Amino acid sequence: MYINITASETGNNKGSSGALVNYLEKENTSKTGKNLEQHHENWFNGVRNNVKRQEVRVKIDNNIAKLGRDDSKFFLINISPSQKELEHLSKQYGESGAKEKLKEFAVNVMDEYAKNFKRPGIHTNTDLLWFGKVENYRYYKYTDKEVKNGIKQKGDRKEGRQMHVQVIVSRKDLSNKVKLSPQNTSKGKNEVHSARLGQFNRSAFKQSGEELFDNLFQFERGLKDKFIYANVMENGTPEQKTQMQMISELSTDISRDISIDSLAKGISDGVFANVADMITIAKDAGSGLLEILMEPTYEPPHTDSAEEAEKRRRKKLQQSQGLSR
Repeated sequence: MYINITASETGNNKGSSGALVNYLEKENTSKTGKNLEQHHENWFNGVRNNVKRQEVRVKIDNNIAKLGRDDSKFFLINISPSQKELEHLSKQYGESGAKEKLKEFAVNVMDEYAKNFKRPGIHTNTDLLWFGKVENYRYYKYTDKEVKNGIKQKGDRKEGRQMHVQVIVSRKDLSNKVKLSPQNTSKGKNEVHSARLGQFNRSAFKQSGEELFDNLFQFERGLKDKFIYANVMENGTPEQKTQMQMISELSTDISRDISIDSLAKGISDGVFANVADMITIAKDAGSGLLEILMEPTYEPPHTDSAEEAEKRRRKKLQQSQGLSR
């Protein structure tokens, strides 16, 4: 699950939202003929499912009380499920049903967006001024390696399932009184600043979206597909990366065991000083992971007999089943 917050696809969020709204209408304006109305994608929010683009622009542009010329007026939230996640939705609900479920998911994501600010009176998506739009396709940009290598042309449609949601959310809440900016990343550390301007934890917001998807749609997500893993591997210390790589080798056997999730969170939070510390805490917690953690992760490439390989496979399976009980 990819969830990102930017200023705007058009590069400017300090003026009118008109350019961004028109840009996000590209799939509608590219359709012609008798099927235009049938395939037209309206905008939606937590209350309505048939909002027109003119209303989106007017309401966003008029919700700017006490914002200066150089202040951000709105933000763009990109909610993009992976190919695996889209396939999972399609299998459960069919193609048209998957689209509606993705809209419902976006509403839930905006609930998390509202709660993340921890501001009085801002609790759900209905306290915000926002509009979402489903896009069915993605297109190659000049920055894509396929375009740079001459394999694809800029503007070519990308292959596979590409359905995603783009959300325009006002800087001000629905009442046009409270400023809400995801650019304020104080995470509550500065109490005075947070009390006046709110706070926003981007990592917590992205992770909440991933967990929402898994819980709503019973999606089985391996450790390496989780935000917490990607975040540590990109932003963690060398020691945290080593710890995360170590437990990732176990995820194929016990990916749904609570101990793996607990260890991953501990690594992300910097709980363990080193690998030895992680093993000690796992042992003291009675997680049952100690024996597996202590096994060497490298197996020399000598040829085992089929019987030996099968014994080793069964042993790992028994360990996995024992931990999941």
